[in-house]
Amino acid sequence: MSSERRVRVRFAPSPTGGLHLGGVRTALFNFLYARQHQGDFILRVEDTDQTRFVPGAEEYINECLAWCGLTPDESPLKGGQYGPYRQSERKPTYRKYAEQLIKNGYAYYAFDTAEELEEQRKLQPNFRYSHENRLQLRNSLSLSETETQQLLEAGTPHTIRIKIPTDETLSFTDMIRGKVAFDTNLVDDKVLLKADGMPTYHLAVVVDDKAMEISHVFRGEEWLPSAPIHVLLWEYLGWGDSMPQWAHLPLILKPDGNGKLSKRDGDRLGFPVYAMNWTDAKSGDTTKGFREMGFLPEAFVNMLGVLGWNDGTEQELFSLEELIQKFSVDRISKAGAKFDFEKAKWFNHEWIKRSSSDSLLPQIKEVLAHHQVVAEEGYVNRVLAAVKERLTFVEDFWTQASFFFVQPVEYDLNAVKPKWSAEKTVFFENMMTSFEGFTEWKAAELESFFKEAIQNSGMKMGELMMPFRIMLVGGKFGPDVFQIVELLGQGEVIERIKKALQEFDA
Repeated sequence: MSSERRVRVRFAPSPTGGLHLGGVRTALFNFLYARQHQGDFILRVEDTDQTRFVPGAEEYINECLAWCGLTPDESPLKGGQYGPYRQSERKPTYRKYAEQLIKNGYAYYAFDTAEELEEQRKLQPNFRYSHENRLQLRNSLSLSETETQQLLEAGTPHTIRIKIPTDETLSFTDMIRGKVAFDTNLVDDKVLLKADGMPTYHLAVVVDDKAMEISHVFRGEEWLPSAPIHVLLWEYLGWGDSMPQWAHLPLILKPDGNGKLSKRDGDRLGFPVYAMNWTDAKSGDTTKGFREMGFLPEAFVNMLGVLGWNDGTEQELFSLEELIQKFSVDRISKAGAKFDFEKAKWFNHEWIKRSSSDSLLPQIKEVLAHHQVVAEEGYVNRVLAAVKERLTFVEDFWTQASFFFVQPVEYDLNAVKPKWSAEKTVFFENMMTSFEGFTEWKAAELESFFKEAIQNSGMKMGELMMPFRIMLVGGKFGPDVFQIVELLGQGEVIERIKKALQEFDA
C-alpha cells in the first residue's frame, strides 16, 4: 500500500439494537487513528440484513457517537463524495460484483432451499457448505450449464456463494497480531448474495470499503475468522493493491475474564453494557446505558480508550485530545481486556472532580428538577463546588447535597441522644443568639468563633461538632461543617438549630 495513501477509516454498525461498549470502543479507535493521521472517520450503516433491522436504531447510533464526541466526517447525516452511507441504498452495486466473481470462476449459484439445508444440518450436526460437499448439493458446480441456465431463467430463488480454494494457506499481516495464517480447507463457502438480492456482510464490506477508499480497518477480534473470505474477495475482484490494512481489536471480556462481555452479564451483575438507554421496540423493555446511569462522556471515552490499550506509562486519565496525541496501534494488547465496573466508576469520579461546576450544571439542574427543587444558579454552583469530590455519578449530588436545599426530616438521633445533656442544649441556645449578631457570615470567622465558644464551655470539641453537623445535615456526612454553615446562610442555620433542639431534647 502506498505510504501516500490518505487515511480513511470507518465504523460500520448494524442498526439492530443498543450500542455495546465494545462497538463504541471500535468507533473510538477508528476515530483516534483518523484524527492522529489527519484522515477521515466515516460512519457507514450496515443494514443489509433487513430481517434484523430495528426502527430508531440508526438515530440511536448517531446520538451515541455525538454524546461521545466522535463526530464522523462522512455519514448518512453528513454526506460526502463516497455515498450513499447506508448499505441498503447501495443495493444495485453488489450483484454485478457477485456475477463478476461467478464469471471468473470464484463463486457459484446455489439453488438449495432453506428446507434442504436444514435437512443437511440434521444429517450432519457440524454441516458447513464447503469443498467437501459442494458437488453433492444443488448448485451451478454440480448442475450442468443448461440446468443452471434454466433455473435462472425460471426465476428460481438462489444465493451466490464464494468458492473457497482447497489446500492453500492464506496469510496477511494484522497491525496488532502480526502475521495471521489460515488453512483454506477449514473455511466455508460463505453466501455473498442472498436470495432477496441483498449482499451479505462479506461481499458488502469489501465492495463498500473499496468504493469508499478505506485504508485501514479496525474491527473486533470476532471478525478474524471472516478475514480469509475478505482477503480472497479483495484478490478475486482484482483489488489486491487497494486492500486496507487490518487491525483486529481484542475482545472486552466479562469481569472474571471468561468469555466476551454480553448484555446478559450486565443484567446479571448490575451494570450497563450499552452506551445509552435502549428501549426494545417489541417488548418495551429499557436497558440502561452509561449515559443515563450518570457517566460523563469524557469518563466513558477515557475508560474505553484504556481498555486494551495503554501508552506505556502509568497515566490513566486521558482527555480525547490526549488520546488522539498518544494513541498507537503497537500499544494495543493482543489479549482480551477484562471489564471492571468499579474501575469505570473510578474514572467517572475522577472526571467529575476535573470538570468545572459550570459544565456539570445542566445535569445537576435535572437532578434538582427531579426532586422538585428550584434554586438560584449561583447557589447551586457553590454547593456543587463543595460536594463535587464526593460524587461518583452526577445523580449522587442529591444524596450528598440534598440538605443544602431541604431541611432534614430525620436526624441520626442514635449518634446524639445517649450523650445529650441540658448543658449542650444551653450551648446551642446561646450559639443561636450569637449567630444572630454576625455581620460577616464567612466560614473561617464562624469556625474560629464556634471553636472558641467550645473551649470556654469546658466541653470537648467532638461532643459539640458532631451534633452541630447532625442539626444541619441530619447525619454524619457532608463537606466541612463550616462550609455548610456559610452556604446555608444565617437565618437557615439558626432555624435548623432551633428545630433540631426540639428533637434532641424530646
